Amino acid sequence: MPNLTQVLAAAFLAGAAPLAAQPPAPAPSPATAAPASLTLAFTGIARPEGFVMVALFDSEAGWRENRPVRTVRAAVAGASAQALFDGLPPGRYGVKSFHDMDGDGRMGTNPFGIPIEPFAFSNGARGAAGPAGWAEAAFELRAGANRHAIAIQ
Repeated sequence: MPNLTQVLAAAFLAGAAPLAAQPPAPAPSPATAAPASLTLAFTGIARPEGFVMVALFDSEAGWRENRPVRTVRAAVAGASAQALFDGLPPGRYGVKSFHDMDGDGRMGTNPFGIPIEPFAFSNGARGAAGPAGWAEAAFELRAGANRHAIAIQ
């Protein structure tokens, strides 16, 4: 089973270049529900530097296989950061994130592969000897504006 560092690194490093910008969302067809927006409010940031690297997932399979539907790099401002995702179809989503304190785009780890940079999952989910599971981290995104708070651990 991969450790937390491997999971987060795969989620972020696989698409390191797209972290600064989100791909445009496809235009909704008339038969689909109104799009949703998601504002993620990150709190508990101990050091006011760097970025919060955010990976957004829309399925359990994507979560397990580290295939985020969107990624973003959110600037830290004091003890908080915000990330915005627009044009999302309503449904279930989950978030994996870490505080990239040195701004290198990678999660720092010790020689044993244990994260040394703070991280968090949506819903305050925590994993046991690895990342949190989809069932604990998934939340419902409804049409219109949505806000989700995540405390960096």
